[in-house]
Amino acid sequence: MTGYDRPGDPLVLGVPRAAFRPSPIFLALVALFVAGGAMTWNGFGNVRFDVFLFVVSGWLVSLCLHEYAHAVVAYRAGDRDIAHRGYLTLNPLKYTSPLLSIVLPVVVVLLGGIGLPGGAVWVDRHAIPGRLRHTLVSLAGPATNVLFTLALVAAVTWGPALGGPLEFWAGVGLLAFLQLMASVLNLLPVPGLDGGNMIQPWLSPAYRRMYDLFAPYGFILLFALLWSPQIGGVFFGGVFAVGDALGLPPDLYRLGLYLIRFWQG
Repeated sequence: MTGYDRPGDPLVLGVPRAAFRPSPIFLALVALFVAGGAMTWNGFGNVRFDVFLFVVSGWLVSLCLHEYAHAVVAYRAGDRDIAHRGYLTLNPLKYTSPLLSIVLPVVVVLLGGIGLPGGAVWVDRHAIPGRLRHTLVSLAGPATNVLFTLALVAAVTWGPALGGPLEFWAGVGLLAFLQLMASVLNLLPVPGLDGGNMIQPWLSPAYRRMYDLFAPYGFILLFALLWSPQIGGVFFGGVFAVGDALGLPPDLYRLGLYLIRFWQG
């Protein structure tokens, strides 16, 4: 019996419906996001703390939805046990590493303004037939970030005409920039990241074994690449160029990054 099995609990494809209900932790994050947005809009108390709450909670909600996208596509592709692992409840504490999935991305946002990809849900690849389905499971997370990017850029483009404080739109602009950077980072063909996992099923057996050898060190490899002035410069220059092409005002998300560091003068 699992923690979801209850007498009379209806089943969905053999899985209790409770396995699909959003967790209280996720709902609390959504409530914080809404509250942070309302506080920022109304200038409640320390507005820089309001923007901090708005952006960080919104970023955490997006991380949960990113991992949920992986999980729900994996479930539809054949991994029914993923529901019993709690990934379809959007509970961040169910991830393979909450430290890598939640804590590290938030710290990196606060210190460097980088939308670092989170950790991962564990998918039973043996339960999913076909290389295309494996690729779609890996693509689902970055696709979520891309959709968030487009929606937030549209909000920043058309929303200020409706009025509202600059601090609120700076927070929305920063969230848009973080989603843009997360989209690009997640699509890089780095072993262990979503972009690499998308191409892994299509590699020859020899290259797949080499990929699997480096996959656990994907985060370290990513940091090493971004630390290089040449590679890092090209990457961040590319992200800024995409942001400009989308019409994302750089002054807006830079102001948002300044505001969330409320502990600084």
